[in-house]
Amino acid sequence: MKNSICNKKTTIKEILLFINADPAGIAFIVNDNSILCGLITDGDIRRLLISGRELDSYLVENDYSNYVYAIEGQPIEKLLNEVDKKVRIIPIISKDGKLIDYFRYEHKTHFTPVAEPSLKGNELKYVTDALLSTWISSKGIYLDRFEKEFSTFCDTNYGVATSNGTVSIHLALKALEIGEGDEVIVPDLTFAATINPVILSGAKPVIVDIDKNSWTICPKKIKKAISSKTKAIIPVHVYGQPCDMDSIMKIANEHNLYVIEDCAEAHGATFKNKKVGSFGDISTFSFFGNKIITTGEGGMCVTNSEKLFNKMKVLRDHGMDPKKRYWHKEIGFNYRMTNLQAAIGCAQLEKINSILESHKKIEDNYKNELNDSNLEWQYNSEKANRVVWLVSLLIPADKRDLLIAQLQTKNIDARRFFYCLSEMPLYEKYALDCNISKEISSRGINLPTIEDIDYKLIRGIVEDCINS
Repeated sequence: MKNSICNKKTTIKEILLFINADPAGIAFIVNDNSILCGLITDGDIRRLLISGRELDSYLVENDYSNYVYAIEGQPIEKLLNEVDKKVRIIPIISKDGKLIDYFRYEHKTHFTPVAEPSLKGNELKYVTDALLSTWISSKGIYLDRFEKEFSTFCDTNYGVATSNGTVSIHLALKALEIGEGDEVIVPDLTFAATINPVILSGAKPVIVDIDKNSWTICPKKIKKAISSKTKAIIPVHVYGQPCDMDSIMKIANEHNLYVIEDCAEAHGATFKNKKVGSFGDISTFSFFGNKIITTGEGGMCVTNSEKLFNKMKVLRDHGMDPKKRYWHKEIGFNYRMTNLQAAIGCAQLEKINSILESHKKIEDNYKNELNDSNLEWQYNSEKANRVVWLVSLLIPADKRDLLIAQLQTKNIDARRFFYCLSEMPLYEKYALDCNISKEISSRGINLPTIEDIDYKLIRGIVEDCINS
């Protein structure tokens, strides 16, 4: 900052040298006693030159005396209140009038993300407590608490916290001893985190189509895909929509198949008043930053089986015998969550119902604003109570990507639905006929699901796009 301070007895040319040396493009004017007299910017100099002033002429008081300043110790709120379109830099002076620092406000265009975490509860309090305890790795009171409280929320007996949702699925597969020679049925419309653990476990995924109304895995397609090698089904409660768990569990029982529910996007959803995650042998959740509740990164396996619970705990912790440290009973993994992450999770879980209510209200607001027959909103089943992860709807396929691009020009983030697994060369060899999923994927869009949304702006962009 010293290079930006110059005496008021200075020529315009000399001032330009000071301004050129300052990244902010500013010079602070002081008197012979180092008392601040004002400030001047490169824009001010440009206006002076345009008005006819010479480079060798000296500054006069009117050139720099009209400025806003703050006194040391004043709260940041006062500085922010002083900022407007014309005032971006506020010098901070001592009580005797000398420059000690300055506040610079950088205006950035407002960006509306498709999702953001709600961190207005006890997150900081609990993380600070975990830090002060020095238990910051894979043991601590918040880990035990999060596992117990989240499994209770899911109406299950046991929870095993993990480092992310993807490894939760892999851990479940390994606990159920699914591997080489086995087949696992998965839906076509899902994120790659559902299928990758199947392949990594050595098993073969079998990709089947979805139901046109719910967008979730189709029970009839599951039946057709079952072979003598089929070992498990992974139904995905996609975009907060519960699968038809009655039909799926009936099929699984008839054919002696395991069920691993992928609940990454559906915390709190119910099917026939029963929580998703409470149907399967093991169910998995994700707590990534954009999920309904988050731990930054993180996941959880929940189960009602004490045997599977104990097995997953061992596998998660390097396969080490819990009663004999450094003695490994089998090959395991480091899939552990940290106490710091769990601290955030505990705080998030305290307000999960209010988060779900907020997301539902956001969806209702969209429906009120976007009343267009070309828009098809997510299905509401009589059997299920879906939750809103991201506001999800279908629009004409030829308009979807254009709408996303137009929203982006206004700094509004929107997302297409997941690409179908069957459309990607990496997975297409595992797919059966999946025509419905391709149609839904080509039309699906997720709109911003956050509190601060300009619904009228989005409505205008949607209407322009649909009617173009």
